Amino acid sequence: MKEIQKVLLIVNPISGDINKENIIQNVEAEVRKINAELTTYRTTGENDRKKIQNLVDERAFDRILIAGGDGTIKLVAEALINNKIPIAIIPAGSANGLAINLGIPKNLKEQINIALGNSITLMDMLEINGELCLHIGDLGLNAELIKNYEHSRIRGKMGYLLQSIPTLWYSKYPFEFEVRLENRSFNKQGILLAFANAKKYGTGANVNPKGKIDDGIFEILLFKNFDTLEILKTLRNETDVNSEFVEIIPVKEAKVFCKKPVAFQIDGEYLGEKEEISVKISPKKLPIMTSKQP
Repeated sequence: MKEIQKVLLIVNPISGDINKENIIQNVEAEVRKINAELTTYRTTGENDRKKIQNLVDERAFDRILIAGGDGTIKLVAEALINNKIPIAIIPAGSANGLAINLGIPKNLKEQINIALGNSITLMDMLEINGELCLHIGDLGLNAELIKNYEHSRIRGKMGYLLQSIPTLWYSKYPFEFEVRLENRSFNKQGILLAFANAKKYGTGANVNPKGKIDDGIFEILLFKNFDTLEILKTLRNETDVNSEFVEIIPVKEAKVFCKKPVAFQIDGEYLGEKEEISVKISPKKLPIMTSKQP
């Protein structure tokens, strides 16, 4: 592998309500140890994607570190869609779903060691209605929960927990989905229809136990009903799910039609109500640093 000479650290100053100065100082110290040059870019919410693209075009970076949540990682992945520079995650957001799926540890020093290490996974990405999706998008109950969470003052897992009861109370589930695959189509009812490139949601719920981020396919997950016992099993990371609770279909491409507009989210970002979804595996892969093959 090419020696690391130039490192770009992209920091979202407001993600996760976490002060990032300790992260920056630790990254600076570790980059000095390998005699590399560090450039730090702080996102502002104003034209960040283009600014990152210009910065990358101007400098020959060997590694890009991202201190932020899933939204920041998605922003950088979009900026680098035609680039092959390996990226690395320093989880620092309200939702760190991709880091959880990659098994990134909680210890900052270990995170930086992985970021500056040699273990790269070429990760699949999904294209959903023209949007990039890195781990999970879905229609239904979870997207409604994320919508309500975004308006909540309490962040983290407690915020999700507090929003779960009103979400269940006011939701109009079950929803009706028509799913069209390459060789068949079917109509189903359910509380949630997910497109999973990974195993887990950002909360840690293991909804797709056999999912892999680099196998060239994704899974459609149809959650058929609200079953408290099965939900607890996913939270305990059990390796099998009850087929009466969730139906799992491995595919490379699909279209979904809803009888009525249904709440929709990608990687923890609520994107409104949708009646039609088109999803496929992107022809491009994202080189991302991992401690081992996930």
